[in-house]
Amino acid sequence: MAITAAMVKELRDSTGAGMMDAKKALTETNGDMEAAVDWLRTKGLAKAAKKADRVAAEGLVGVAVDNGRGVAIEINSETDFVAKNEDFQSLVREVAKVALQTGESIEVVKAADLNGETVENVINGAIARIGENMTFRRMHVLEGDTVVSYVHNAAAEGMGKIGVLVALKGPAEAAQAIGKQFAMHIAATSPLSLSEATMDPAVVERELQVQTAKALEENAEAAKPKPEQVIHNNIIPGRMKKFLAENTLLGQAFVINPDVTVEQAAKEAGVEITGYARVAVGEGVEKKQEDFAAEVAKTLAG
Repeated sequence: MAITAAMVKELRDSTGAGMMDAKKALTETNGDMEAAVDWLRTKGLAKAAKKADRVAAEGLVGVAVDNGRGVAIEINSETDFVAKNEDFQSLVREVAKVALQTGESIEVVKAADLNGETVENVINGAIARIGENMTFRRMHVLEGDTVVSYVHNAAAEGMGKIGVLVALKGPAEAAQAIGKQFAMHIAATSPLSLSEATMDPAVVERELQVQTAKALEENAEAAKPKPEQVIHNNIIPGRMKKFLAENTLLGQAFVINPDVTVEQAAKEAGVEITGYARVAVGEGVEKKQEDFAAEVAKTLAG
């Protein structure tokens, strides 16, 4: 497969690796982007790259919470300018309210009533008025004894670039108080799962393969290599333990008090985190990028 400059740039942007290292990684993996990331990590040339690093779409995340139920929706727009439009913000707010009441799926919400019209027709009407395409792309519903929400980079009340919901069990007052702190923590750290038990097995297996290859390669190049048994029984399990601690919500060091984990902080507050959702605008969306000269040429061409 031909390795293009655009592929090299994408890999460099997502991993921070040098140009020649990125090109070699793509060559070694026949242009497979994910495999190239793993190749770079095995060589110690890159950190783990999350798909969220390639965020490109615009729009807003809206959150709404009521009586132990919370919803976070994402409505995309073509430009950030529209995300600042009061008409668009009103649309996000109203759709979030409908989703809170009826939300089982995006399809159900689209068919639900909003001021005498379906949500889908209301969105289409906004597209016609504002003159820019919009997409109701994602929705997360979370239920629990207490559900707390938080919006990061708020554009208006209840909406912004990142929306977080946290469900907690325990005394409502304590859950509300520390729940907001946990939600802010989630916005900042973007954990992959609540705990090791809920982590996607495919993610764990991929990390294990990378850490195994890396540890064996480092050991082979060491001046005094350790017995392979030590690598498999001590080094690799230790690295996997660190990976799980850094990427599971309950295992992470609490940003407000790094001396304790999130799980310990919850126990000290007399609550238990039972679930969470974190939605960032454009997460996982690739947007076609054109250089300025190409954009001007395209405009002049009509």
